[in-house]
Amino acid sequence: MAIHYHCRHCGIQMGTLDQNIVEAERLGLHTLNEEERQEMVSYESNGDINIKSICEDCQESYLRNPDNYQNDFIIH
Repeated sequence: MAIHYHCRHCGIQMGTLDQNIVEAERLGLHTLNEEERQEMVSYESNGDINIKSICEDCQESYLRNPDNYQNDFIIH
């Protein structure tokens, strides 16, 4: 089982954790409400977990240009 992190804005793969057993609390998934969990977390048939987050480049871009929040994707 692997946990894959992707930026929800630009799609870049941010990293992968190869773990056999991971608790949701250690990943911080317990802090998400049901809507956030459905939007940000998906499960593959092989047991892998995909988590949508935000990369440093997109975060910096949003901080500099708050109007970008109106767009689904940004290019950097």
